[in-house]
Amino acid sequence: MRSIIELFETSVAKFPKNMVLWEKQNGEYIGTTYQQAHDQVFRFGAGLVALGLQKGDRVGLLSEGRNAWIISELGILYAGGINVPLSVKLDSGSELKFRLAHSGSRMIVVSSGQASKIEEIRNELPELEKVIFLDGKENPGKNDISFDQVLALGDEYLRTNSADFEAIYLTIQPDDIANISYTSGTTADPKGIMLSQLNYAANVVQSNTLMDITEDWKTLALLPWDHAFAHTACLYCLMVNGASIAALEVGKTPMETLKNIPKNIREIQPTIMMSVPALAKNFRKSIESNIRQKGPFAEKLFNHALRIAYKYNGHGWNRGKGTRAIYKPLLNLYDKILFSKVREGFGGKLELFIGGGALLDIELQRFFFAVGMPMCQGYGLSEASPVISSNALHAIKFGSSGRLVKYMELKICDLDGNELPQGEKGEIVVQGDNVMKGYWNNPKATAETIKDGWLYTGDMGYMDKDGFLYVLGRFKSLLIGSDGEKYSPEGIEEALVDQSHFIDQCMLYNNQNAWTSGMIVPNMQAIYRELEKHGLKKGTEEALTAALKIIEKEIDAYKDGGKFAGSFPERWLPATIAVLPEAFTEQNHLLNSTIKMVRGKITEYFRNELEFLYTPEAKNIVNQRNMDALRKW
Repeated sequence: MRSIIELFETSVAKFPKNMVLWEKQNGEYIGTTYQQAHDQVFRFGAGLVALGLQKGDRVGLLSEGRNAWIISELGILYAGGINVPLSVKLDSGSELKFRLAHSGSRMIVVSSGQASKIEEIRNELPELEKVIFLDGKENPGKNDISFDQVLALGDEYLRTNSADFEAIYLTIQPDDIANISYTSGTTADPKGIMLSQLNYAANVVQSNTLMDITEDWKTLALLPWDHAFAHTACLYCLMVNGASIAALEVGKTPMETLKNIPKNIREIQPTIMMSVPALAKNFRKSIESNIRQKGPFAEKLFNHALRIAYKYNGHGWNRGKGTRAIYKPLLNLYDKILFSKVREGFGGKLELFIGGGALLDIELQRFFFAVGMPMCQGYGLSEASPVISSNALHAIKFGSSGRLVKYMELKICDLDGNELPQGEKGEIVVQGDNVMKGYWNNPKATAETIKDGWLYTGDMGYMDKDGFLYVLGRFKSLLIGSDGEKYSPEGIEEALVDQSHFIDQCMLYNNQNAWTSGMIVPNMQAIYRELEKHGLKKGTEEALTAALKIIEKEIDAYKDGGKFAGSFPERWLPATIAVLPEAFTEQNHLLNSTIKMVRGKITEYFRNELEFLYTPEAKNIVNQRNMDALRKW
């Protein structure tokens, strides 16, 4: 299989009457067959051609997950275009504007829930010719068109030009770009990952070597559809097997959408779902809350059942082996009277979750395995389309990221790029047809990431003797939020230092936490000068408090209402600040010979400060720990 188009055409031919999509309409889920979806893809793609879309033209796609999302993407690809999938979390200012301008998108497809963001910036995007509104628009302008109107244009075009349209999609080559998927680069500007038709098709084939998905399988697609993990593992991996994908019911607010999750799960009765740590934690809280509501005895019984299951399951790989077998009869009883009831709350047919986006802690993996809905941790990154490895029902080892997909090579390298033996820790490096073409209009970043056809992931890990990959953290410096979203901190760090007289050094930190924290090395000479202007005497409580407020003001300048507001997404700005008692230097090994921060050593050196930054007390920058740090200057 060499392209998404070949994948979809093959699936339609094999499973024409199978449902491929489920969407809530008038209070109930309605199915769309592979053949019906194919017809819509043709109509939309032909409509884009009628609008003047040329091969290689970029089209943005900004919408919540729904039927029209995948119809739009496939239509863009069939018309010879390149889809630029955009996250609904992006703001209209710097984030969306940069991506649309950088990609040179001629058109954008947008849902009603996201349309206002595009309206705000469209006049600042000279290359953006058309806005396609999925849900129509009141009083449309000359450059506005509805999704339904594009379909109607497609019908008209196909009546007389069907052979021309067929010629367009049949000439799509494996090396043609399918997506430019933006992620965060090493500066404030994100990088556009160029993923080809072959990249996706190859990764779908690779991913399917990890487990057997059958045509009766169904998923509820909870993650944003632009998310690399959801895009490949959820949409195309199920599609190639004739299985079906249900869209989450979108509420009027994000909170309402979240509340629809348990209801939609019961309605769809999924076989498999994709998850990230934040979702997994919420699911567990919900399960435990329901148990508590049944009273103290039920809670005590459930906790005992968990302990028995943990003993029997071991670390997954040794489940039921040796003396563990003695727990099986009791576990079977608990499964019948307790765990099966938990599974009914998830539709009763859920066989497994696939966990991606960020590493899931072992305790969560143990919990879901115990209740009979294993959460199989996987690993990948967008530049690899994205799947590299995953645990599966037949091969689970808690704490690992599973076994590698087939048809891909992986090696572990030291800092000089030399391959290390099994069991040694180093950078994860991969090679295969799933490795991106490069970064859009960024040859420098491409050359730094792909060397001799090998993708240097920036992640540290090792392979164990049983063939399981363990991912240990970042070789590079990306912040990773609790939902698996990633962001490069360098741009923020550089801005804070460059734009402020009062900050000498700064390192941001987020490793799947609820918020980003910052460690600041102050420029005390500049701060003392400022304090003197206000008649404050060095070392007094009043002066220390004022010094901390000065630093806080520098951070707040990047937040809503500040003079640099909109420069960066607020979620990645530090919510808590530790003022450090000493600087990063070569002498304390916190800077390397090129005067760059050695993040791992800084994290370890100031681990007590970091721990404090994730406590409620740290939310107020004027705290005893920061006061004490300032006194050391």
